[in-house]
Amino acid sequence: MADAQYQVKGTVYDSSRLYPLEAVTVLSSSGKGAITDINGTYHIDVSEKDSIWFSYLGKPTMKYAVLSMTDPLHFDVSLRINITVLKGVTVSPRNYRLDSIQNRIDYAKVFNYEKPKLKPTMGGGAGGVGVGFDLDEIIQMFQFRKNKNMQRFQERLIREEQDKFVDHRFSRQLVRRLTNLINEKLDSFMAIYRPSYQFTLLTSDYEFQSYIKKCYEQFKTFEAKKEKSF
Repeated sequence: MADAQYQVKGTVYDSSRLYPLEAVTVLSSSGKGAITDINGTYHIDVSEKDSIWFSYLGKPTMKYAVLSMTDPLHFDVSLRINITVLKGVTVSPRNYRLDSIQNRIDYAKVFNYEKPKLKPTMGGGAGGVGVGFDLDEIIQMFQFRKNKNMQRFQERLIREEQDKFVDHRFSRQLVRRLTNLINEKLDSFMAIYRPSYQFTLLTSDYEFQSYIKKCYEQFKTFEAKKEKSF
């Protein structure tokens, strides 16, 4: 008989239980994983025989058996981590989604540009209904330089939008939090392991952060070999 399936949900806080922690890894003994979001919340599918534990900055907690949880749908934990808060200072980070929407609005004509094509039109003349072509479309087809420039501009805007999306997910803040790298080594890591737009778009938060952690292990090995060679 298959084990009963459950979902464990909750919020991960710092030691004061006042501040939620983002990017905490949640793992189960059956091999499933999740990542806390910006509000510190998580949810993970488990079986009744599972245990789960939490890992932040490479430091795992004790394991919690699913059957011992009083309320698996509100399983909040606090980690032994202190969050430094600067009183009186408000930081307003740029909102990638709002910036992207605004960019689409500002350059709507370019983003919506389509290469001119001959489109048949239906019209009625002295001889009845006939098929013709739109004169404006014919004129636009022969504006080669204008069309080419518009197409290049559209391609450039799309590339920039994709680069900004990768920057948004593969941020210095996230990489620093997961690897503890700083300064030149952080710059080097981000240049070497910058993911493609397609990978960044299609992976879940858990898969994406697992990718960063695996790359970091590879990076450490590479750095150790480099230091030995000097």
